[in-house]
Amino acid sequence: MPGNLILGIETSCDETSVAVVRGGSARGQEIEVLSNVVASQLVHSDYGGVVPELASREHLRAILPVLREAVARAGVAYADLDAVAVTEGPGLAGALLVGITFAKAFAFGLDKPLIAVNHLEGHIHAVLMQATPGPWALGPGPFLALVVSGGHTHLYLATRTSQDTWQYRNVGKTLDDAAGEAYDKVAKLLGLPYPGGPWMDALAAHGDASAVPFRFAQIKSKATGNRAAKLSREAEGWQDATRFDLSFSGIKTAVRRYAELNAMQPAIASRGEALRAAGLDKAKPSEETVAATLAHFDQRTLDLIASFQASVTGSLTRTLFAATEHFGARGVLVSGGVAANRELRRRITSEAAQRGLPVAFPTVALSTDNAAMIAAAAWPKFLARDFAPDTLEPTPQLRLG
Repeated sequence: MPGNLILGIETSCDETSVAVVRGGSARGQEIEVLSNVVASQLVHSDYGGVVPELASREHLRAILPVLREAVARAGVAYADLDAVAVTEGPGLAGALLVGITFAKAFAFGLDKPLIAVNHLEGHIHAVLMQATPGPWALGPGPFLALVVSGGHTHLYLATRTSQDTWQYRNVGKTLDDAAGEAYDKVAKLLGLPYPGGPWMDALAAHGDASAVPFRFAQIKSKATGNRAAKLSREAEGWQDATRFDLSFSGIKTAVRRYAELNAMQPAIASRGEALRAAGLDKAKPSEETVAATLAHFDQRTLDLIASFQASVTGSLTRTLFAATEHFGARGVLVSGGVAANRELRRRITSEAAQRGLPVAFPTVALSTDNAAMIAAAAWPKFLARDFAPDTLEPTPQLRLG
């Protein structure tokens, strides 16, 4: 069995994941995913959101069985592994602690190096690991990377600084709710199952996206901050302080007001009861479950869902390409859980084609949190021998760029 095997561990939120990948080359060779096992925590559906303490307990229960399954699927022995990679942050403190503690013990027992990975960089590598030739063929970039999920909405200018390493500069972020968080909160408000993002995407196809004209406020584009921060950016070579920030709390409030003004609360309450009675409150959207769920939705609600989705995906697309044009990016990378949204993919793909820019998305399976992306992001660090110290601890607010 050839070497270059990295085992990745991801426990930043409510997915326990372990993967084994074989490192490739930044010049066009894909990283090979030998296994990528993800255990989702269904317990949170009872609360309409992730409960941090419950997440930590579920990680403790799942991590060893998930590890064993990932190694078995990869067809390798523990001794074949060359390194162990783990998410350092950002994420929930307790959830990160489970993964890091386990990874440290596992790496120590095997006498293998430990590699700490930024979760956000992992999402970017979920795209890069599959891009053949894709972004790799265009040289050093820069590329505009949109990381959009339930916990994060960030824009990064990504530049390859050597054959296998990347430099990131944050050029935009949400000032309040992440886009995926807004999806889930609005879904809960309208009586949809949790997690609501995939349900909103599925049901939006049955509504009129122009029925409710939501508007997004313009965010000032000049960066703010103290003089020390500005000097730090200049020292790093970033002369342009222009930013492309977003906000999604306003549209959440607008949906709530729309529901109140149109007396939708009784229908929302009865819908939730009907979905629970039909056993659909914990279902995932599929052709069958969507068809069954549609029977409990009136056209006004479906139009509201479609209008919400059109507004959010429109805002993301406009901001992404405004930043792409401003910085002269040579391509676009989109990752994170919301990258699986079909309307967002359609809009970004269409806009990129009109501009003659390449665009890359991960597969749907690699859009959400997973350990394969963590192991892939660890590969350049492995080559550089950038290993974590024995004192590695979780960094819940860890930044990238």
